[in-house]
Amino acid sequence: MSGKVKTKKKTTTTIKKAAKIGRQGNPSHTQTQTSDIRSLKSRAGETGRVAPASKLMPSGRRESLHRMLMAKRQEVMREIEADIGQSLTADQQRRLESARDVGDQALMDLERELGISLLEMRNRKRQLLDEAIRRLAEGTYGLCAECGVEISEKRLAAVPFAKLCVECQSKQELLEKIEKGEERD
Repeated sequence: MSGKVKTKKKTTTTIKKAAKIGRQGNPSHTQTQTSDIRSLKSRAGETGRVAPASKLMPSGRRESLHRMLMAKRQEVMREIEADIGQSLTADQQRRLESARDVGDQALMDLERELGISLLEMRNRKRQLLDEAIRRLAEGTYGLCAECGVEISEKRLAAVPFAKLCVECQSKQELLEKIEKGEERD
């Protein structure tokens, strides 16, 4: 077991050194840094572990991401609370239903179903944000859950709760599309 701990510690130290070289802007080492990190990630992948992002991510960046994720979560919670606040009480609903014809009732049912779907969608987004906050605390935020590669800044800016890199997400969506096609046949 101590061999695994030493290997993990050595891997983390080497990644820190590679990151330090990259920050110094030494162009001759940039290529080496990239290949070193890739080989370290592939070796780490053999054990199923990649160096935690918290070891690589500056604390200021981590705090900034945490604030951004919490702000997004609070925004979603306000939307959920507004949706719930707009729903009618049971008494109001009974009065409206008794005064409407069949067409109005169908429209109300449709609106209710749409409201429920929207609420479920927002709740799912909240859950994904909670998972992203947990991954940030664990040090795995920004790393693809499938291949361990760092997720691009652009992707995280667009989808802050992304768990997969663009390539793995595309593969997953293609597989889901194929599975849905097979279900229809």
